[in-house]
Amino acid sequence: MPRDGSLNRERILDAAEGLVIENGYAATSLDHVLRAAGTSKGAFFHHFDSKLDLARALTERYVTADIANLHAALDATADVADPAARVVAFVRYFEDLGDEIMSAQSSCLYVAVLTERQLTDAGTGDLINNAVTAWRKEIAELLAEASTAGGLDLEDVDALADHIFVTFEGAFLLCRSTGVPAHMRAQLGVLRRLLASHLGVTEG
Repeated sequence: MPRDGSLNRERILDAAEGLVIENGYAATSLDHVLRAAGTSKGAFFHHFDSKLDLARALTERYVTADIANLHAALDATADVADPAARVVAFVRYFEDLGDEIMSAQSSCLYVAVLTERQLTDAGTGDLINNAVTAWRKEIAELLAEASTAGGLDLEDVDALADHIFVTFEGAFLLCRSTGVPAHMRAQLGVLRRLLASHLGVTEG
């Protein structure tokens, strides 16, 4: 283990993330986190000032990973020359990862955090809003490029970008409520086909 204890900190965050997603923040006690992480209170307070501080660090880490996933999809589709086809490829990128996404987590941390008033009042809501804004902005830019390049009539690019984003988040809710992880891939597949039809993209 590194002398700075970074592995222990990550183990605490990993344990807390799973518990908060499954049970909610209020129902996740510090003892639950310590037991799941296999660590002590002393080790916990070496890294975090309080349970609230843990929640903020957890949200910051999740937001960082979320935005990294967004950029990975943008990078992976950057060589798609046709802007409309790139929009479809962007959604397909996540569709292809649908099963992997759901095997890594059963739901979205954002939902668990935003339902807790004390967390949003403490600033975690602002962190999540920054991530949501980044997603909406990048998707809207993809759609705007498709509209300009193809002479398409996309009157409300921002609303369509939001629809794409909420499909991602809604799929998490559907998977969680039904207990069927395959809904993520299925819903993204439906979204991809609808976008391909709307944007005039012929898929091979």
